[in-house]
Amino acid sequence: MNLLSLFDLEAKQIHQVLKLAGEIKAHPAGYQTCLKGRSIALLFEKPSLRTRVSFEVGIQQLGGQAIYLDAQMVGPGQRESIEDIARNLGCWTHGIVARVFQHDTLTRLACAGLPVVNALCDQHHPCQSLADLLTIQERYPVDLRVVDILFIGEGNNVCQSLMVGAAALDLKLTVVTPAAFGPNEEFLQKLKEHFPHHRIQVKHDLTDVPHADVIYTDTWVSMGDHRPIEETLPIFMPYQVNQDLIDRLQATTVLHCLPAHRNHEITDQVLDGPLSSVLQQAENRLYVQKAVLYMIYQEFAA
Repeated sequence: MNLLSLFDLEAKQIHQVLKLAGEIKAHPAGYQTCLKGRSIALLFEKPSLRTRVSFEVGIQQLGGQAIYLDAQMVGPGQRESIEDIARNLGCWTHGIVARVFQHDTLTRLACAGLPVVNALCDQHHPCQSLADLLTIQERYPVDLRVVDILFIGEGNNVCQSLMVGAAALDLKLTVVTPAAFGPNEEFLQKLKEHFPHHRIQVKHDLTDVPHADVIYTDTWVSMGDHRPIEETLPIFMPYQVNQDLIDRLQATTVLHCLPAHRNHEITDQVLDGPLSSVLQQAENRLYVQKAVLYMIYQEFAA
């Protein structure tokens, strides 16, 4: 089993991950040995705080060993081919968690037959979206299909993964982006093919949104994007998450996957305010990633 994107999981499996993550969060002692004797390579082309720490801690708490490899140490596609890296890691480790620039790198790593988990690429961020869904579920312990979710900003990897998760679970999601910064057209076509009756709308004008329970935003300039901030701000400032927007939409939860550029995409007042669930969201990365690893290696054990 690989997790290269949420397209790899059926709705039933997403529900299983969320349920298991909740159980692990409530009763961590029951899951301390499921990775005993296993080593997991963390191959990171991009820097990281939340992703690296949550995976390293999670693997340790499951009884396994995490081995961190950054781009300088390994040089995927430079010092040696991605396929050769994967085959060599297959001699010593039991899986790869990879944070990479290009989604193609993940598919090439999977050639060795090891389980590969996407810890972020240019198109998807599935573990983040699972943590987002767990956080929303905790905030609204009702049928999630009645919750109005709004994502504001760039249609980036975080946005696209959230869209896949929402479509799989039949959730109501509105995505609002500047006109030239929406989700990738090829991605939108794939989403429609997989989920022809999804309840996701993509808009470009925030005034078209009358209400939202959950407001989610992300940085306007993604890691590795060299678009100058002086060009970005005039385009994106009308999409800032601030108290006026919260009040107008009557939102009750605010999410941000972090790191945040304070007073750009979100104001200090909102990020540090009583509706902010960003630290709950960050903490939940640990539990959903432990759940994903548990499910992968239980399957292999069977």
